[in-house]
Amino acid sequence: MTISKSLRRNERIRVSPIRLIDQDDEQLGIVEVADALARARDAGLDLVEVAPQSRPPVCRIMDYGKFMYAQQKKERQSRAQRHESELKEIRIRTPKIGDHDLMIKVNRAHEFLARGDRVQFSLRFRSRELAHIDIGIEVFQRIKESLSDIVKIERDVRREGRRITMLLAPAPGKAAAKPAEKPKAEATASAPPAEAPDTAPPAQTGNDTAPPPAETGNDISPSPAGE
Repeated sequence: MTISKSLRRNERIRVSPIRLIDQDDEQLGIVEVADALARARDAGLDLVEVAPQSRPPVCRIMDYGKFMYAQQKKERQSRAQRHESELKEIRIRTPKIGDHDLMIKVNRAHEFLARGDRVQFSLRFRSRELAHIDIGIEVFQRIKESLSDIVKIERDVRREGRRITMLLAPAPGKAAAKPAEKPKAEATASAPPAEAPDTAPPAQTGNDTAPPPAETGNDISPSPAGE
């Protein structure tokens, strides 16, 4: 039950006298509850006991309906912003995980950490993979480096039978920038695509340029005689 629902108002206020605050937040001092109730009715408002533990109790003249609406709105906003921390587990099936698959799991962990959850990574080794625990530790080291901007190591890498685990928690006050996909970025950066020419020159054929007209004797008229 919220505080707003437990407040006494109007005729339910039994204690008298009370300390009264009017609708304009003006302190009116100590008055009889009957006088305070009459003031509230004259203003078309309610008399609400806002501090029942005080002696004498403090009452306020207000619009109780608007007050309840404002309180419920604050409670809804508070619930929406409040997030209880959970423990999420991300499992890696093999120490030979590819770069792309690893970054998908790192990005997923980033989402959990950014909203306040803790994340446990676990990697289970199959029979022959137990000879390559060092590779699994290297994978976990890459995960820590990718998330170093928002995590603190709550429990570092440790072996538990056939698996290794690591527990990460969100670090307070650190930026939550999404990790870049380093393996893909580096692969594409090393081999830039070939640039096509801006304009391709037109193909030249025999018909593109016409040959100059043949000069004949008729091209230049003879001067008239006597010139």
